[in-house]
Amino acid sequence: MRNPFLAGAAVVMTVAALAACGSSADGNDPEAAGAQRPAASGPTVPGPTATTPTTPAAPTAPAIKEPAVPGPSAPAATAEGPKTPSEEITPATGTFTRKQKEYLEDRVPKGMDPAAVLQTGQETCDKLRYLVKADRDTAVGAIATEEIPDAPAAVAGLCPQHQDLVDEAAYAYVDGTHTGKALRPGVYRSASPTTHCSWQIEGVGGKELGSGTSDTGTSRKITVPKSARTFTSTGCYAWLAEGAKG
Repeated sequence: MRNPFLAGAAVVMTVAALAACGSSADGNDPEAAGAQRPAASGPTVPGPTATTPTTPAAPTAPAIKEPAVPGPSAPAATAEGPKTPSEEITPATGTFTRKQKEYLEDRVPKGMDPAAVLQTGQETCDKLRYLVKADRDTAVGAIATEEIPDAPAAVAGLCPQHQDLVDEAAYAYVDGTHTGKALRPGVYRSASPTTHCSWQIEGVGGKELGSGTSDTGTSRKITVPKSARTFTSTGCYAWLAEGAKG
């Protein structure tokens, strides 16, 4: 796994090169059907803070930069409130494809332009396409941590070629404490860890089964045994299962 700071720079350079080549305008891309959409930006990796606090601040995970969206922003798919009936979902001009109509069903709030909702989903697909070309683990981690919101729905409805990323993300551990049914034994690798990555695995009665730290920002591998009862991760962003098929 590459250093996250170098990986972030590589993502930015890759996105710039792809944008210059006009890759997102490829009419043969299954995501290209329907409304036009702006090019997505790659993720940015936060650098170290300028000051050194007395108590080390909690590390932040790599962030995904949102692209600028002209006009009103589309609400999240889970937004509350009445939705536009499917038979009334029509674009101001042109037509929606069958897949686009299926994606928009029960997702367009009353009074919202359905094209704006569709554009949000298409931008999610754009981000995933750029990220997976630059660093696949970062793309999977961004789905697992929900830094790219509503990615599973967008992938299922608009860019199914990225379904493998969603499937793998479902098996990932994000930073935090995992217990009970959330624990899945196996071998995991850290995706885009910070230089403050640490983890601890505990068994029955709080017995420590494994722990470690990494101040290099490079990927590490760990094994979560069947006897584990608690797994805690801090500053490691996400742990991806080795050999996960989804």
